[in-house]
Amino acid sequence: MNNRDILRIAMEQSAVDMNCNAEDFQKDKNVIVVSRENVSARKYLKLPFACNLVSYGSNVVASVSPAYCEVVSNYIQSYAMEHLMETPHLHVLEQELSVYGLSICYMAEFFLPDLDRLHPQPCHYELKLLLPSDFALLYAPQWSNALYEKRKHLDVLAIGAYDGDRLVGLAGCSADCETMWQIGVDVLPEYRRQGIAAALTSRLALEILDRGKVPFYCCAWCNVKSARNAIRSGFSPAWVEMTVKPKDFVDEMNIVQ
Repeated sequence: MNNRDILRIAMEQSAVDMNCNAEDFQKDKNVIVVSRENVSARKYLKLPFACNLVSYGSNVVASVSPAYCEVVSNYIQSYAMEHLMETPHLHVLEQELSVYGLSICYMAEFFLPDLDRLHPQPCHYELKLLLPSDFALLYAPQWSNALYEKRKHLDVLAIGAYDGDRLVGLAGCSADCETMWQIGVDVLPEYRRQGIAAALTSRLALEILDRGKVPFYCCAWCNVKSARNAIRSGFSPAWVEMTVKPKDFVDEMNIVQ
């Protein structure tokens, strides 16, 4: 597997998720398609989309429900591709979709390993490879990025960093689809800024590749520290997504706990 293979596999999976062709992400014009359910899509996606925008850098592909095709088509043809997923233009899309009770929700950046830079990062602490039976009792708030209790059946592999007998950092991966496993990582606050996250992320990525799967890493576009960890670990930016959800869903997320 080389970098070109990794990118191709990611585009092929995005095509499944978006109900388009992988070649659509490399066109010089924006593309709009109708969203449909697909059992091979990433497990955490709620399909069909109301509206989901994806860009690998060449254009924007929009996967939408039929009722919103005209609105979204007009939007993606009105502005430069580079600015379709940022304000002030997103306010235009938000206004148009609010009539249907929809609101812009997630804005995420996805990273893929760069095999020219990916190698085990050093760590001052002992690292242990963990299987599901090893991390079955680790579903706790401090490890909520590495392991996700609501989909624990998808968590397939983890690496822990130990200070003696104490677990101080954990990276886990979920088998979100057949070809790609997603990495999440957590480090206890008092152990941060020591390179633990990069050590865990890079080594877990190598373990995933050894199993014939493509590791991928995701963070909110504004999560600078997470993006830095991805890059330090040997990953590079690959694609971005913007997802529209029902306004009630977004309002619930905004409730202050």
